[in-house]
Amino acid sequence: MRKIKKGDEVIITTGKDKGKRGSVLRVAEDRVLVESCNMAKKHVKANPNAGEAGGIVEKEMPLHISNVALFNPATGKGDRVGIKILEDGSKVRYYKSNNEVVDI
Repeated sequence: MRKIKKGDEVIITTGKDKGKRGSVLRVAEDRVLVESCNMAKKHVKANPNAGEAGGIVEKEMPLHISNVALFNPATGKGDRVGIKILEDGSKVRYYKSNNEVVDI
């Protein structure tokens, strides 16, 4: 079970976008793509067959998963996440600071 999943609200803890919040668009291996964070300008070549225009496009670039923390609405800060098994045998994520369950 992953500690950070697609759709989670995260806070960036390091780098040029430190303190920004956004939702996770994609998780791949050890990298996450956060909405409107870590923007970079990419030079795109035109493709007339597909009807795509060329130029300079701003897009999100992936961040290492260690540079983001799950946002805890109870505390208003980023929080570490653990995994525990409930009595019924299901695995859930929980915030380490207040033991509140993330997945309901």
